[in-house]
Amino acid sequence: MNTGLPVVIVLAAGRGSRFGGSGHKLEQTLGDSTVLGCTLEAALAAQMRVLVVCTEPLAAAIRSKVAARDVVVLPSPRGGRDGMGRSIAAGVSAAASATGWLILPGDMPLVKPSTLRAVAARLMQDPVVFAQYRGRRGHPVGFGAELYSELIALQGDEGARRLLARYAAQPVEVDDPGVLIDVDTEEDLERVRNADPAELSSRPMPLSR
Repeated sequence: MNTGLPVVIVLAAGRGSRFGGSGHKLEQTLGDSTVLGCTLEAALAAQMRVLVVCTEPLAAAIRSKVAARDVVVLPSPRGGRDGMGRSIAAGVSAAASATGWLILPGDMPLVKPSTLRAVAARLMQDPVVFAQYRGRRGHPVGFGAELYSELIALQGDEGARRLLARYAAQPVEVDDPGVLIDVDTEEDLERVRNADPAELSSRPMPLSR
């Protein structure tokens, strides 16, 4: 593992409230793994440090794949007040000495390891970058170390949108429709299970939800 590369921060602390099925969306089976398991496997295959921000119900399963020191457990979200901003801030704080951070939602199981490496490489040139497929913005989003103070101040549901606009985020074009595909609903899950990734990419996904 190259310690000079950014840290991949996988966000798995959300409520997943749009998923109407039984159990948390990240624990749903996908092939021989789960939605979150597939996301973690791709992140680990990129040969960078992987840090996961989660809540206690998911922590045990995550520790079976990621070192305990790289699991940040947050209190369960409180009535919508806690969002992606809180998770990003916690993850960046826990990896404060990194050269940068790649933010990857845990519900994106089709992202390729090569995409993570491509975004990491571009982050050496620009302070804010994001994966893009056929001109459409997706994840992961990368932030350089110079944005540390602003990242750890994030809170609520805003995520990092403000930083993306302020620093003129640069795209990294990749041959990976998985950067556009997340699992929010039961319908999403069935489509991921049954369809070709290229077909799934027709569903739009906003940058840094």
